[in-house]
Amino acid sequence: MSPLLLGMLNTPEIILILVLALVLFGAKKLPELARGLGHGIKEFKKATRDVQDELNTAMNAEPPITPSQSSPPVPIPPAAEPAPPPATDDSLAQTGPQAETVPPSEPPKA
Repeated sequence: MSPLLLGMLNTPEIILILVLALVLFGAKKLPELARGLGHGIKEFKKATRDVQDELNTAMNAEPPITPSQSSPPVPIPPAAEPAPPPATDDSLAQTGPQAETVPPSEPPKA
């Protein structure tokens, strides 16, 4: 509970809340409810602690090993582009602006 809320609750108010809880839930259910609440808080704290531990180990871990920077990497020359195949008379006739490409699955248009 927040300190502000506890500052506003006096002994009579706390006793009234406990009596109402006893009446609403019964004497047998109150210990079970309190136990369940305790387990929930315990699990929450454990999960919080695990996340903090994981973050701490990640922050304190050594950086990954990188290659030595003492010698610069050897540049690889760009690959030479292959020369285009020699042009034939048929390939010249089909590559002009007036040539029409027809997909092989369709018959030529008349």
